[in-house]
Amino acid sequence: MADSRVKALEGHEISDYSRKEVPQGRWGYTWDVFKSNFGKIVLNNLLTLVFFLPLAIIVYMRDLYVASLSTTYPFSSNLGPAGLPSTPNVTGLAEGLNMSADIMFYSLAIVAGLIAAVGVAGACYSMKKLVNTNGEFTVKGYFRGVKKCYLNVALPTALFMIVFFCTVLVSDWRHLVIAQGGSSAWPIAATVLMIILCVVVGIICMWFIAVGVSYKVGPWQLVKNSFVLLIGTIIQTILMLGIAFIPVWLLLIGGFMQVIALLLLIVFGFSYVFLCWMSFTQCVFDMFITPNIEAKKAEEHSKMTKEQLAALKEEEEKDAAREMLAAGRSELIGRPVPPITGNPVPALGAAFGRSSLAAVADGRAELEKSIADYENEHKNDKRYVEYNKMFAEREKALQDEGKKGKKKKKISADNLLR
Repeated sequence: MADSRVKALEGHEISDYSRKEVPQGRWGYTWDVFKSNFGKIVLNNLLTLVFFLPLAIIVYMRDLYVASLSTTYPFSSNLGPAGLPSTPNVTGLAEGLNMSADIMFYSLAIVAGLIAAVGVAGACYSMKKLVNTNGEFTVKGYFRGVKKCYLNVALPTALFMIVFFCTVLVSDWRHLVIAQGGSSAWPIAATVLMIILCVVVGIICMWFIAVGVSYKVGPWQLVKNSFVLLIGTIIQTILMLGIAFIPVWLLLIGGFMQVIALLLLIVFGFSYVFLCWMSFTQCVFDMFITPNIEAKKAEEHSKMTKEQLAALKEEEEKDAAREMLAAGRSELIGRPVPPITGNPVPALGAAFGRSSLAAVADGRAELEKSIADYENEHKNDKRYVEYNKMFAEREKALQDEGKKGKKKKKISADNLLR
C-alpha cells in the first residue's frame, strides 16, 4: 500500500552525489560511519550549534529575567512581626509575571527557531549524505544543503515552535487559574491535550523535514507522503525518535544529567540526533521508494534502442573497470613471491650476545637474497608478464579515452582480469 502512495517521490531525490549500496545492516553500517567519521560529525555539530545559539540565549535570558523578578516584587504576604500582611494581596502575581515573561521570550523563540532551521537543514542534508556515501562531508556541502532545503525545513520548524509556544501559554494559564483559586479540571485537561498535540506535531514535523531534505516535491506532496510514511512506520518512528533524542531527555532530567547533556550537545549531540533520524528515514525510503526507482530504470531501458543500450552498457562496464583499476594491481599476483620453505630466521632468546645478533642479521640477509633471486628467476614467467601487461594496457586505454585520432579500446569488467 505504501509503495503506490509514495510514488510521487520517485526520481525527485535532492542530491549532489551517487548513493552507495549499504554492504551490511543499516544500523551496523551507521555505527561504522559514526566511528570512522567522528571528526566530521563533530564539525557538523559545531556548525549546527552556531545556529541554535540564538534560541539557547533566549531561553537563558528568560530564566534570568524570571529569577530577577523575585527580588523586585513582594511575593511574601506575611512579613510583619505579628504575622500581619504588610503588602497587598499578591495571589497569582508570580504566575502572571511568568506568563508575561513567557509571552515575551517564547514569541522571540519562534523567530530564533527560523534561524535554527538553517542548522537543521544543513545538518540533516549532511548526515543524509554521510550515511548514503559512507563518509562524504564538506563545509561547502553543508551550506549547499541549506540552500536547497531551507524552506522545506523552516516551515515545519515554525509550525512546531508556534504549537510549542501555545503549549507553554496554556501551561502558564493553568498555574494562574489554580493560584487564583479557580477550578483546576479544565486547565489541567487543556494542558494535557496541548502537550499531546505538541508531541504529535513534533513527530509529524520530523517527517516533514526528512522528506523535505530528501526529495524535491511540492507542498501538497510533501505533506501527503510524510503522513503516509509516518502511518506506515508509526511504532518504529516513535522508538527511533526516543533513541535519537536521548541528549534532550538527559537535559530535561536536570541535575548532573543536565551537565552531561550539555556536553553531549556541544560535542556531537545535534549530529547524533540527525544522524539517527536520517539513517532511519533513509532505511524507510529504501524499503518503499528505491525498488520503484529500479523498476523505473528498467522501464526507461525498455524504451531505448539497441545502440543506446550498447552505449549504456559500455559506459557501465568502463565505470566498473575504473573502480577495479583504482584498487591497483595486486603485488601478490603481479610479482613472484617465493613459497615459505627452508630454515627459519634465527630468533633472539631471553639472553643474547653479539654472536646471536650477528646470526639474526646473517639470517635476514640470506632470506632477502633468496627472495631477490627467486624474483629474478621467475619475473619473466608468462603469468606475471601477462598480468602486468594487461594492467598497463587497461590504464593506457582509459587515459587515451576521448582523445582525437586515437582508436578507443573496448574495456569491460569482464575482460579486465583476463
